[in-house]
Amino acid sequence: MNRRLANVRHVALDMDGTIYSGGTLFDSTRPFLALLDELGIGHTFLTNNSSRSAKDYLAHLRRMGIPAAADQLYTSTQATIEYLREQRGSVKRLFVLGTASMRKELEAEGFVMTADNAQDVPDAVLVGFDTELTFSRLCRTAYWISQGKPFIATHPDRICPTDQPTVLVDCGAVCAALERAAGRGPDVVLGKPDPCMLRGILHRHGLAPEELAMVGDRLYTDMAMARKAGALGVLVLTGETTAEAAARHTPAPELVVSGLAELGERMREARQRTAPPSPGAAPKDQPAERGKSETRSPKSETNSKELSGNYRNLRQTSVLSIWDWSIGACFGLRISAFGFPPPLCA
Repeated sequence: MNRRLANVRHVALDMDGTIYSGGTLFDSTRPFLALLDELGIGHTFLTNNSSRSAKDYLAHLRRMGIPAAADQLYTSTQATIEYLREQRGSVKRLFVLGTASMRKELEAEGFVMTADNAQDVPDAVLVGFDTELTFSRLCRTAYWISQGKPFIATHPDRICPTDQPTVLVDCGAVCAALERAAGRGPDVVLGKPDPCMLRGILHRHGLAPEELAMVGDRLYTDMAMARKAGALGVLVLTGETTAEAAARHTPAPELVVSGLAELGERMREARQRTAPPSPGAAPKDQPAERGKSETRSPKSETNSKELSGNYRNLRQTSVLSIWDWSIGACFGLRISAFGFPPPLCA
């Protein structure tokens, strides 16, 4: 594991449950980001939460004291917009069960929002994480689904992590209710665990999959996506998943840590252990790996080695080769929380 950590050049960071919970930034977040800078490791914030537009997310991060550029953020709404343009070009009019912030972002990209009445017919229905949900719009969504309109979900998350004494019902749970009411589930579920969420990061930074670490708090989105994309999956126990759930899960996460502070320690230690010795210095014995917070997956490690061999040659050709691979990887994905295949990347 030390060698895999030492090979990481970029980190994709989930947000809710990983760098903060609700409105509370974790104490370890800023030191971890500073360590990445110190080690020369880039980072991108990645979230399934579609309740905020990209612009609002950047403002939210700044208020928390985390400066981020537009190219350091990728959301499930942005992935949905790409999908609609690339795979459903005829869809222009949407009935959206989502927040005003989400609808505003879609309108800015040229989509028309239809009203809550039976005369304003949409081309498709889009469901996101609607923290402003009303019963009337929920019923209208079910109606259009029952009428056979394409049913698209921005992400499969069932709940959203929070620091408040409540349960935030997320997109996946709302889609389950709509399925029971309308008789069918989503035709397409975007966001994590679709490995297309990582394609832009690989392409933008000229990375091979084994040089990317996906850090998140959910087994069925963050870790599943990392495994499908060939990236290192790091599960943090600061959000949805408990240590007990991680221990029972098959396949096991490649690396489980208590939070970003422990991950930072492991990454620094990995760099130090794998650094070439100074001239004339005797080789040091390698201390035993700590097994307390690490869960090994033989299958994952085997896949990683195969990917590493394949992509050592690709890196010597061109960034375009990596782009072609990441597109191809999406065509192999056939998992969905609702039993429908996620979209094929264009």
